[in-house]
Amino acid sequence: MVLQIEADKRLSFNRSIKYGDLVIVYEKHDAMKAVKVSENGVLQNRFGAFKHSDWIGKSFGSKVFGHKGGFVYLLAPTPELWTLVLSHRTQILYIADISFVVMYLEIVPGCVVLESGTGSGSLTTSLARAVAPTGHVYTFDFHEQRAASAREDFERTGLSKLVSVGVRDIQGAGFPEELSGRADSVFLDLPQPWLAIPSAGKMLKEDGILCSFSPCIEQVQHSCEALSSQFTDIRTFEVLLRTYEVRQKILEGEGGPIDENPSKRKRVTNGVECSASNSVMLRPSSEARGHTGYLTFARLKCVALS
Repeated sequence: MVLQIEADKRLSFNRSIKYGDLVIVYEKHDAMKAVKVSENGVLQNRFGAFKHSDWIGKSFGSKVFGHKGGFVYLLAPTPELWTLVLSHRTQILYIADISFVVMYLEIVPGCVVLESGTGSGSLTTSLARAVAPTGHVYTFDFHEQRAASAREDFERTGLSKLVSVGVRDIQGAGFPEELSGRADSVFLDLPQPWLAIPSAGKMLKEDGILCSFSPCIEQVQHSCEALSSQFTDIRTFEVLLRTYEVRQKILEGEGGPIDENPSKRKRVTNGVECSASNSVMLRPSSEARGHTGYLTFARLKCVALS
């Protein structure tokens, strides 16, 4: 498998590509795909045909050329890249929300994390990396086929030893009793999270943390009401991400001095000699991602000893 997880090492991709590896083929920042390397495999895209056999022995991050002279990059399937290429069986969490969740849930190697629902497994993949190599993620989804597809994805990305996928209606039945008191943190992505909050409280260790993701503020209000009896330090956040496009432009200035620098050029506009130079320009992306959801965090109250 691509992700080789050992007790004394963090996830590493400093090795050569082999048959059976999962590779993220990078064409450009918004065009990537996951490809399993096979003996007779050929990737066809607008840049040409790329034989998988030519990839063998190359390091992750390598630039490879097709028969037409076009090229792609072969990248390791990190959780960040996997989030961008996975199959969307449900609406997923993206990098900004995922980073915030991992930090505020205080997830470190060795933690036990419970999640409901699994969905497309975007967050689960990052949770697994955060708890590796000795922790574990128990994730649940009420939809049997969705859970089976997620389980297959975790096999593909080499995370099956870190993730257990269960089929269960957490809103109706709660988390399994055998996990009671074992979880360092719990994450809920449910339409009615307040129904699962009492069970989540039983699963958490003393001083454990819960996070609930909800797209609507009414869901947040109901959840906070349910949290108040068992939890303290209740906070809600909305993470908004603004990206910038980086482009190289030629700027012109009238009557500028002649510059021998090859990055600068002379132009004549209306009979006036102008100097033109290459500059890097930044502007907000025209496809900015807006509201995704609200993240509500709460810490389990300590039970006072009588």
